[in-house]
Amino acid sequence: MSEPMLKVSGLNAFYGRAHILFDVGLEVGRGEVVALMGRNGAGKSTTMKAVMGLLPRRQGEVKFRGQNITALPPYKIARMGMGFVPEDRRVFADLTVMENLDTGRQPPREGAPQWTPDKLFRLFPNLGEMPQRPGGQMSGGEQQMLTVSRTLMGNPYLVLLDEPSEGVAPVIVEQMANMILELKREGLSILLSEQNLHFAELVSDRAYVLEKGQIRFSGTIGELAQNETVRRAYLSV
Repeated sequence: MSEPMLKVSGLNAFYGRAHILFDVGLEVGRGEVVALMGRNGAGKSTTMKAVMGLLPRRQGEVKFRGQNITALPPYKIARMGMGFVPEDRRVFADLTVMENLDTGRQPPREGAPQWTPDKLFRLFPNLGEMPQRPGGQMSGGEQQMLTVSRTLMGNPYLVLLDEPSEGVAPVIVEQMANMILELKREGLSILLSEQNLHFAELVSDRAYVLEKGQIRFSGTIGELAQNETVRRAYLSV
């Protein structure tokens, strides 16, 4: 079996003195979409930030494409081909769509899908209609598309996608699902943080369920959908 794209082992993370993640372990295979699921506060975003090197206090091991990146700063991890789409979007409000895309541009990578603005505009036609619009004058859903597109301009091997369906209109959620499936067809690996089981079922191969910073379930997305005990205990509101 080939080396997984991402392998996380014994990951612990802290905010100040607060211990948030407890020995989290997960894997994402090449070309695989894996959902990291759980309620608000379960530790999903913290896991992604810890993987990306954005938390100063963390322990454990993170391997990306077979290389140990645990001690690397975020900018070096990004240069190796890991993209991160944060939940709060963080577009540059005063820059246009095209200028935002330019900020994420990195050279092509061998074995990774290659992205250009034209290709991204085919994926997100809404953006193609407003290339000169400032980011601050876009809807929340359009900003979500722009943040994803800016990340893809880095030609990543793997994208950490934090809550893409959160707080956007149903039509945008549908576009996000189609986008993830298209990225998968391109061969991109995705770790997806999500609360919506229906959304995760549409796009994911496997799932992990987090509760209070610990992995409570690991299996295929179909197994999770059929496991009422796990869904009631860790996903229902």
